[in-house]
Parts: sequence; structure tokens; C-alpha cells
Amino acid sequence: METDSTVLYSALPPALPGFEKITRYWDTKHSIYASKIIQGQYYVSMNNELITTVLGSCVSACIRDNQLGFGGMNHFMLPGDKVTKDHWRGSPVSIAASYGTVAMERLINVILAHGGSRGNLEAKLFGGGRVLNITTDIGKYNIDFVRKYLINEDIKVVAEDLGGDHPRKVLYFPATGRALVKKLFRLHNDTFFIREREYIDELQKQPVKSDVELF
Repeated sequence: METDSTVLYSALPPALPGFEKITRYWDTKHSIYASKIIQGQYYVSMNNELITTVLGSCVSACIRDNQLGFGGMNHFMLPGDKVTKDHWRGSPVSIAASYGTVAMERLINVILAHGGSRGNLEAKLFGGGRVLNITTDIGKYNIDFVRKYLINEDIKVVAEDLGGDHPRKVLYFPATGRALVKKLFRLHNDTFFIREREYIDELQKQPVKSDVELF
């Protein structure tokens, strides 16, 4: 006999091609299917799902077509080359290439490729906290990058919760554009901060390069 969790999992709405490995589950609190992303991931849903992540110095852009009611979220650690070349020299991060640019390009491209219209796109921005005990304020550079990027792409920012000195959990509902943010003033251990530092080190060793172009 199948368990309830098996039934719910088998009924997951189909993911768009390329997103099959994203963690997805039934969120009992909100009675909705959910997708959880981590650093270096993004997810686009054309179904009634929520997308969630936990942010420290990283930034997430939540972007949707406000007429068709679908969109997604990304989660990036570093801004694009033009910022890093000027500001990361001598820092613990070095110049780890254009990961923020890649994250924004891919998210927008998937939305447009599935029928979204650039003129209908709206964004909500989260993260960029100063949570690591290092000299460089990674969060600030991420904030400056994503704001400038969206201005250049003429995408309207309708809400944001950026900066500060605490991690935050974000829940985003692309179908409606609703977003919930919870500041994490207390964490049970240092695992979150250790993982964020390790991720910075990994990007320093293996820079991410863009392989896509905007429509």
C-alpha cells in the first residue's frame, strides 16, 4: 500500500526540461508543491508551486510574467565580471567570473522561451546580507549588481528586502507574485556559514562562465 508521501510525490506537477534534479516536495504548511533551490541553482515553474531558498550574502531575483502568472527564482553568490574585476582583487573571493550574470540570463531566458513577454516581467529581490566575517562585503556587491542589471534590462522591481546582517528564508509564489521573508536571527549551528564560505572557495577554483545570450 502506498504511503501518503508516495502518492503526493507521484502527483508532482511536471517540471520544465532541465529542472528534473531540483528538490521538490509537498509543503504541508502552505498546502502547495514546493521547489527548494540552493547556491548556483534556479527554477522556473509554470504550475501553482512555491519556490524557496535560504540566503546569506547571496541574492535571489524572483521574476515573473505578471500577465501569464508564471516565473521563477535564482540564487547567486557573486556578481558579474565588470564588478568583480574592479572590486574583488586582493579579497578572499578573487575574480570568480560572472556568476550573477549567468543566473539572471538563464532565469529570464527560460521565462521568455516559454511564452513570457519582456514587457510583462516584474522582479522582487532578496538577500545580500553581510553575514560572513570577511573584509569584502559580498552582499553589497551582489545588491549593486542585481539592481543595475535590472535597470539595464528595463525590468521593474516591485519589492525588495536586501542587506542587513542576518540570513533570511524566502518563499516565492510565481503564480501570484506573493513573497514571504523570514529573518533568521538564530541558527542552531554554524553549518550555513561554513557552506557559504566553502561555496565561495569552490567558485574561486572553478569560475562559472556564461554560455547563453539574452533574447
